[in-house]
Amino acid sequence: MKRRAIDPTPFDRRREPPRQNLFIMPALWLWSWLSTRPGKLRIRKFNMEGLKPPFLVLGTHHAFMDFYVTPLCLFPHRANYVSELEGFEYYGEWPYRQVGCLGTRKFVNDLALVRNIRRCMDRGGILVLYPEARYANVGTSSCLPPSTAKLIRYLKVPVVTINMRGNYLQSPIWNLKKRKGVRLEADVTQLLTADEAASLPLEQIQQLVEKALSYDEYAWQAEQGMIIDVPWRAEGLEHPLYQCAACGREFTMVSQGAELFCTACDARWRMDELGRLQGPRFSHIPDWYEWERSQVEEEIRQGHYQLDTRVRVQSLPNAVNFIELGEGRLQHGPEGFALTFTDYDAAEPNTLHFPAKSTFSIHTEYDYRGQGECVTLSTPDNTYFLYPLEPGFSATKIQFATEALWRQSQP
Repeated sequence: MKRRAIDPTPFDRRREPPRQNLFIMPALWLWSWLSTRPGKLRIRKFNMEGLKPPFLVLGTHHAFMDFYVTPLCLFPHRANYVSELEGFEYYGEWPYRQVGCLGTRKFVNDLALVRNIRRCMDRGGILVLYPEARYANVGTSSCLPPSTAKLIRYLKVPVVTINMRGNYLQSPIWNLKKRKGVRLEADVTQLLTADEAASLPLEQIQQLVEKALSYDEYAWQAEQGMIIDVPWRAEGLEHPLYQCAACGREFTMVSQGAELFCTACDARWRMDELGRLQGPRFSHIPDWYEWERSQVEEEIRQGHYQLDTRVRVQSLPNAVNFIELGEGRLQHGPEGFALTFTDYDAAEPNTLHFPAKSTFSIHTEYDYRGQGECVTLSTPDNTYFLYPLEPGFSATKIQFATEALWRQSQP
């Protein structure tokens, strides 16, 4: 059978991003307002009086709703946005560039991106970056890469943070169906002046940013008494909560309706209307999630962690097409990742290595475009989407291990 024509040309990361198109801005603001209207978005601003571009904006990253909340927080200013290439491929490169997006890949060192960010600042613009680089798995903040403070020091411009609330609760990554009745809020704060960005120690800058972007959606929901009573509210929760908190077995969790249960020991939890779990051991979902992280860290300390599994490989070299590459093999251990597959123009398999010391984290998806759970690994010119072909694959566990092995590898 003849193969469909593919375009392997790498995305042009060096192309200077245009400013947001003035003619589409009214439509963008109107669409953002309509999208956030059901959540009765409330925006609060702190220390923003008199602030004018250029400045850097760092936002929390909960869900796609972030991209509607942020333009309203910055109104009436235009901005450029750092975006992964999946959005360029899905919506089209031309529209994405017209709304001011800079294309990049997640968890790679991208000097071309840094140069483009510098260009945005030099022309008096606003650059929006979501440093967590993926949606929140259980509504809590992720560790930020150390390069965050380094970028701030390099740019020497004011830093604004946007800490959003409700976006995750409305549409969590493990079940993207919208929940009604979720209120939305955003706190917009000038965290650092240009002088502070240029002079404060890197460690202090990093700590200030991490504190400003810290959040716990379930704690906030309980404090607000916000009821989410959709009958299917727990469905999909087994993706982040993959290990039974009662018997300790992995990959045995299943959800149905408002319940989460283990197929090995039949332990059960019910998710109530305030986002709390009723069942053994854990009532706060992030506590269960962090317990799983500690289990993986202990497995690594004891030298027992090792992943070796068959995967289906897709590559995304550009904003044009995904390329199916068939079956590959993903291995993960103390040295990092090894991905073995046959590329589209190769006759024999090849192995790409992603060292632990340079892999700060990994992008996770729980049902990517209806294809199921996956993780991605990227080089500067390609992103590989890896889907399991056998049991024992958990995107969440792979993420925990990646982060733990990175920390272990640091001097």
